[in-house]
Amino acid sequence: MSSITFIGAGNMARTIGTLAVAGGNTVEIMARNQSKADDLAKTLGGGTTAGKWGAVPAGDIVITAMLYAGVVSTVAEYGDALAGKTIVDISNPFNAAFDGLAHSEQTSIAQEIAKIAPADAKVFKAFNTIFRGVFETGRPDVFFAGDDPQAKADVAAFIKSLGLRPLDVGGLKMAHWLEGAGVLTVGLAGNGIGHGNFALSVNDFSG
Repeated sequence: MSSITFIGAGNMARTIGTLAVAGGNTVEIMARNQSKADDLAKTLGGGTTAGKWGAVPAGDIVITAMLYAGVVSTVAEYGDALAGKTIVDISNPFNAAFDGLAHSEQTSIAQEIAKIAPADAKVFKAFNTIFRGVFETGRPDVFFAGDDPQAKADVAAFIKSLGLRPLDVGGLKMAHWLEGAGVLTVGLAGNGIGHGNFALSVNDFSG
């Protein structure tokens, strides 16, 4: 199993953290508000610990479970504490109307992380195309993107431990299109599907 640190103690850390504990992973919670980290660690149970903000994360995989606006600055603040870690960004940089991305360039929050993270950190995008409630009621496919082959295997193994199917979409540059898929998901929820109790998935018709 994997060792996971969540930077952030909000709804996504709680939801994915619950699956992580159930899957036998070692989990740590870090948050600026130490009491929130302590409370979530207690709620998750299963030996979950609460780390100190800015310290070296105990997990080999570090999930930035926060709103997109704070992700890059948080990684910069942690600096060398993230050396050698696999960093997984799960954020969606939606614009104010939720019909496009907040950035206009062909980049992503994950790619911006890679620019300022320690050189030996491995950066990934994952989980951003799935509404939180779906994790609680279903077993969706998880699309992920990143460059390092060994870290890809580790991320895939972690996703499998949650009872979910990992689907590798390619290198880190594909993170931009995963963020676009997040916009697509919101569009479907507001229009063609009409609710958020669904997830994008892949059907293989090869036989």
